[in-house]
Amino acid sequence: MTDKVIVAGVSVDTRHWIGGRRVASAETFTDTSPIDGTALGEIARGGPAEAEAAVAAAKAAFPSWAATAPAERARVLHAVADGVEKRLEELAIVETTDNGALLRSHRRGVMPRVAHNFRFFADWLLKLDHEDFETRGHTNHVSWDPAGPSVLITPWNAPLMLATWKVAPALAAGNTVILKPAEWSPLTASLLADIAAEAGLPPGVLNVVQGYGPEIGDALTSHADVRRISFTGSVPTARRIAESAASNLTPLSLELGGKSPLLVFADADLDLAVDLAVEQYDNAGQVCLAATRLLVEESVAEEFTRRFVEKAGTLTQGDPREEATDIGPTVHPRQLEKIDGFVRRAITAGARAVIGGHSKDGRYYAPTLLTDVAQDSEIVQEEVFGPVLTLQTFADEGEAVRLADDTRFGLAATVATGDRERAERVTAQLVAGTVWVNCFFVRDLQAPFGGARRSGVGREGGTWSFDFYCDLKNTVTAPNGWKNHG
Repeated sequence: MTDKVIVAGVSVDTRHWIGGRRVASAETFTDTSPIDGTALGEIARGGPAEAEAAVAAAKAAFPSWAATAPAERARVLHAVADGVEKRLEELAIVETTDNGALLRSHRRGVMPRVAHNFRFFADWLLKLDHEDFETRGHTNHVSWDPAGPSVLITPWNAPLMLATWKVAPALAAGNTVILKPAEWSPLTASLLADIAAEAGLPPGVLNVVQGYGPEIGDALTSHADVRRISFTGSVPTARRIAESAASNLTPLSLELGGKSPLLVFADADLDLAVDLAVEQYDNAGQVCLAATRLLVEESVAEEFTRRFVEKAGTLTQGDPREEATDIGPTVHPRQLEKIDGFVRRAITAGARAVIGGHSKDGRYYAPTLLTDVAQDSEIVQEEVFGPVLTLQTFADEGEAVRLADDTRFGLAATVATGDRERAERVTAQLVAGTVWVNCFFVRDLQAPFGGARRSGVGREGGTWSFDFYCDLKNTVTAPNGWKNHG
């Protein structure tokens, strides 16, 4: 077995990265491309032994990295960003081949954002100093102490961008990292290890362990030497992680997807509203923030649907490496089967597929819009994570809010309206971590990100990331009591 795979001419090491060196495993798992099912290579399959080694390496490297001056940590993170930009094209094609997202998006948006993640948190680190404040003559000084080894478990829908959204602030805070990427898209995490090493990140500060199944995840999240755990993924997996971390009371940050609404009021710019709705098919619908529930005011529902069908009909689905492609494949046949199961059950229960409702060659799921769905139905209440939208109508503002908030989730919401006062009223009532008004997916790294209800625990972004990855210490000093040594 070779320790490397070649993807579109790019060499990727398939071993773990632990303590500054490559480490093989006795077992492997096969990584396949969602584009055509081609086997890309055999990936080292870690277990408890590799988890133990990675945590030990992170623990050993922590004191030195934590003691490194913030300015030096920031310099190294900027060097990592430089490396990402230097290898942007390689990262883009490897990620597209590995997870099926659009190459044009990786080139123009995603990989530049990866570099920005490192630059932003490197710069934000240097802004963390707070002014001292007084309490009855006593001085209070707040410091941001690195917490320790951090386990970061990341998803397959935007592998490198979401990984570095966690890795960058954890490293900036002075923590060491054990990154566990998703088994369906492991390759760019391996390239990140190479880039970080070339940038001068000391051995053991960033470790990357691959795995398939819960054995390595459980070993990492239950480890007594782990001080932080950040996870993006499903609610069932989050429950397992929380149970695993409970014995050590390890702090958690959980981002768990959603079932977000798009509320379209009759006073909205209907063309804009349709554009926002069709945009929810981005990345083949494999976006946690996607507004998959279209809630449209009754008086414009017929016209909205007509324009939506027309607009969606212009989308091109196919090979994500082609510039003209708008929608690529589903990440894995198992995910496609899950999506199709949701749709089949919905149709059996009385839903109507206005468009789509079927797969194409077992890898591509057609953009789908379902109507005649009940509010308490599975298709309305559960996250599908595919290019499947539902459409319901509402009579007035109160009903719109009631329908929007009537799920177990609360990650995001989108509102389309031409009335500023209505926007303010409605957004104040929506249960969501992020609300967009007449726009979608506009994100600034300094803003808090996370969800309410079962969409997650905690917030990351800007200072909120450092709140999580640091132990905040307040030192209170009395005004007197110093001995005179003069």
